Amino acid sequence: MPVTYESAVSQLLALGHELLSHRKFDLDHMRRLAEALGNPHRRLQCVLIAGTNGKGSTAAALASMAQAAGYRTGLYTSPHLLRVNERIQINQEPISDAEFAMMYERVDVAATGLVERGALPWHPSFFEMLTAMMFEYFVSAGVELVVLEVGMGGRLDATNIADPCVSVITDIDFDHQKFLGDTLPEIAREKAGIMRPKGLVVLLPQHPLVNETLGTEILERDARPVSAVKHMPPLTPDASQYTASAPALVGRNHFSLVVMEEEIMVDFPLAGRHQLRNLALAIAAAEQLNSFGFRILPQHIEKGIRNTRWPGRFEVIPAEAGLPEIVLDVAHNPAGAWALRSALSTFYEDRPLTFVFGAMRDKAIQEIADILFPLAERVIATRADNPRAASAEEIVELGRHSQAEIVAEESVTAALERARLLAGSKGVVVITGSIYIVGEALGILAQKPVRQSV
Repeated sequence: MPVTYESAVSQLLALGHELLSHRKFDLDHMRRLAEALGNPHRRLQCVLIAGTNGKGSTAAALASMAQAAGYRTGLYTSPHLLRVNERIQINQEPISDAEFAMMYERVDVAATGLVERGALPWHPSFFEMLTAMMFEYFVSAGVELVVLEVGMGGRLDATNIADPCVSVITDIDFDHQKFLGDTLPEIAREKAGIMRPKGLVVLLPQHPLVNETLGTEILERDARPVSAVKHMPPLTPDASQYTASAPALVGRNHFSLVVMEEEIMVDFPLAGRHQLRNLALAIAAAEQLNSFGFRILPQHIEKGIRNTRWPGRFEVIPAEAGLPEIVLDVAHNPAGAWALRSALSTFYEDRPLTFVFGAMRDKAIQEIADILFPLAERVIATRADNPRAASAEEIVELGRHSQAEIVAEESVTAALERARLLAGSKGVVVITGSIYIVGEALGILAQKPVRQSV
């Protein structure tokens, strides 16, 4: 019986989340799976992007630039907001349900055979399967450039079997310490695992400990570092076009920039000053791709910036019919929380904020709450439909010492309804703390089924 899309998704979800598994991460297992498929990753030109925050935004911007230059561009990101298909895209179009099922069946047959022959000790994980499906799909679809977002870390991530022509490292901070280490140097060394000997790596200065570690790793590999500093736009976004009647313009970054000795005028749709660092990295990576047979010119970069789409990152839904304006942001670690706090302070300084907040239990909930909750008049704690999620009561307890009123609602639907009621037409509802919370909220707001969880 042919595999259906529904059965493919169901079987993938049954594999469980890697972070809940006791299996040891082993890149050799991923290489064996890829070899059984004919090593599709070796037939693709790739850019590999690692970091703690900003790697998805950087990947989306870079893929948009390559697409604007006329290249059939694959984008692989994680996790997803609503449907797992979002993770695998060509020219901003997610893989179809039929193609998803076809790729799953092809990879599952190979994986099952490896386990039966004893070549693998167990069936590949959700992320390993999806990564193999992505490589197989992009080869079969004739993709010319693949932009890969690392799932976690870098050194042992399933995406790291690729041989990137350009590696990119975004901002590094604390996250997933259980797997990556308890110090910034330890985490940075894991992220640096995507660098290749004598390979090209694009990066920006950041925390001194991170800079030192990355510098050491670059020297040990004899890699070629490229700084994106020259592409850093002005650090103050232009909010002059924002009015109460045009909330969709909140946080847009307007500026001019010199790229390849040409001045371009930029309207970057991703909001917040932190996005300027991600954009600088994407521009620098696009420039470097010209050394690998691509032709990406300033006008392509400008068009790609303008056409970048990356939902759930300071995404604004305008107020309507007596309902409040809504801001959705997937900030799920302290660095992301600081970026969100900065954007909210810039664009909503005089507006009352009501937070809908939920988080995964393995995140730094107390620290995130300490950063964000002081901005709010009230916080409605809730829980995503995910086994890793903290309960609403746990979040209430962790946030009690903040100045905000904090209450619990057991579902995102109930939390969103209560927040809209309490905020009123003059307030702003901020939905944050986890991509799972944002995904569920977007599904509710769009009256679509909620995300397929992993």
